[in-house]
Order: sequence, then structure tokens, then C-alpha cells
Amino acid sequence: MTDRRDEAVQALLDKQEIYEVLARYLRAVDRGDVEGVAACYLPGATEDHGGVFEGTAEDYVSSISRVLTHPKSRTMHCMTNVLVELAGDSAQAESYVTTFSRVKTPEGLGDSFVGARIVDRLERRDGRWGIAHRALVWEWNHDAPVSETWIFGMLVPDPAVLVRGGKHPDDLVYDGPNGAAR
Repeated sequence: MTDRRDEAVQALLDKQEIYEVLARYLRAVDRGDVEGVAACYLPGATEDHGGVFEGTAEDYVSSISRVLTHPKSRTMHCMTNVLVELAGDSAQAESYVTTFSRVKTPEGLGDSFVGARIVDRLERRDGRWGIAHRALVWEWNHDAPVSETWIFGMLVPDPAVLVRGGKHPDDLVYDGPNGAAR
């Protein structure tokens, strides 16, 4: 019984580490932390971004780095329904992701909401889990004009008083207990 319990505990630890890789990836995207995004992939990893990009993860990260780090870039990626299936030092994770992006359009600023699923093949190499291949599948999209009134003006009369998120390394999360949230 001890062996089964040890295996179950190890499976939980592996799944938690995998979940944290996926969560760190999304946080790094939203904070414009290009090195943090790249660190979630394993060397030689590949990316298939649902018809928008297909190639090496290194090339993918390079192709999005300018957008991620733009000081006015506003995104939020929310991950749910994470299912991890382990197979030794390999795993598959399916995650549902809902995203918000503030984008510059020919008519001015716009807000885009997207629902997608991400299917990752992860591997444990040199004692750490990382993404070996990522495939994104688009599910739905809703675009809308910008309307930032903070709950129709009910949250605060002056939105200038709100503490807002920032880009790497100036966001609150990077002031963690060790001076950096990594």
C-alpha cells in the first residue's frame, strides 16, 4: 500500500508542477515577461498557435515579444478546466483559456475576448517539467468597443485612484517574498 500511496503522491506533485508551468506561462504573457514565457518551453519545443503560427517555440516567442512588452499592451489570460494525463516523464495537458486583449484598431482602441483550448505535450527533463509541444484551438471570439467605466462608474468615481497592473519587472507580483516571483 505504501508504494501505491507514494505513486499517487508523486502523481499529484507532477500535476501541480505542470499546472504551475502553465500558470507561469500565462502570467509571463500578461506581464510582458519574455524570458518567463521562454522558460516554460523545453529546448527544441514547438508551437502550433491554431493557424496563426507554426514552428519552433523560440521563433514564436521572438515573434510576439514586441507586442508582449509594449507598455500600453493590456491582456489577461484566465486558465480553467486543466486536465493533466501523466505517462511517466511525459504528460498531456488540456486547458481552457479565456483571454481579454485591448487592441489598436483602425477606428481606435477595441477590446477582444477569446475562448480557446490549449493542448500541451509536456516532458520532465533534468528534473523539471516543461512544454515540448503546444497546440492552440480557437473556440469563440467577441470584439467590442472600449468601454472602461469600472462597473458603470459604481466601483470608484475616479478610476485614476485604482492600482493598475504593470509590465515586467514593474508589476506588484515581482515584489514577492524573495524580490521576484519566479
